[in-house]
Amino acid sequence: MSQPPYELLPGADESPVLLHVPHSARTVPAAVRAGIELDDAALERELDHITDAHTAELAEAAAALAGVTPWRFVNRLSRLVVDPERFPDEREEMLAVGMGAVYTRTTHREVLRADGFDPEPLVARYFRPYAEAMTRAVAGRLAATGRAVVIDVHSYPSRALPYELHGAGPRPPVCLGTDRFHTPGELTRAARRAFAGCGETGLDSPFGGTYVPLEYYGTDARVCALMVEIRRDLYMTEPGGPAGAGLGRLATALAALVDSLGS
Repeated sequence: MSQPPYELLPGADESPVLLHVPHSARTVPAAVRAGIELDDAALERELDHITDAHTAELAEAAAALAGVTPWRFVNRLSRLVVDPERFPDEREEMLAVGMGAVYTRTTHREVLRADGFDPEPLVARYFRPYAEAMTRAVAGRLAATGRAVVIDVHSYPSRALPYELHGAGPRPPVCLGTDRFHTPGELTRAARRAFAGCGETGLDSPFGGTYVPLEYYGTDARVCALMVEIRRDLYMTEPGGPAGAGLGRLATALAALVDSLGS
């Protein structure tokens, strides 16, 4: 690969904030592509649906606007390689639709990888190193500032796709995913204030939860986390089209959230 599979982009030493962008890329290495059953056209369509398009650009713009520059951790490979945000074991509810750490089904519940596909080589090659690198990134913020705030930057389609387990619920312009241990009320309130100009903000629907490295998950309250899910029609042409003017407004809102979290 010509670029690393993930990248930690430094921010200010005094910033506790880590913008995590796990699903923005479309790159699938050739060796991984060989294990995918879709033809090229179908794969491109699936990437249109599954990719959180332009979220890396959103995080980059927000970082540039923030008064204190946050750190960014950006996945450079598609989530069709591995999904770094899934649990790597039976705790993952998306296993029910073939979307654990290594997907075997598409957004439309079609075959992505053949039955009997062994996920372990991909987990070993991509998932575990990513998790270890994110753990180090969070440890770095804890060491430097005494706390870490992981803001997951995602997007989601305006209409539910067949793979969604909770697609019948509300689909607000901005969905905030929370964790009862790692998302304090003030963090949620700060996000609601920051995104107030972008439309309604909802909680945990259609997607809930947030990402915390397993080393800290459920045990270290110094690590706070929030998932920001932005409905795609706010800033882009769906399913996989260009970004529009809404991206700038959202970047300003995300920067305001970053600034509210202090240094």
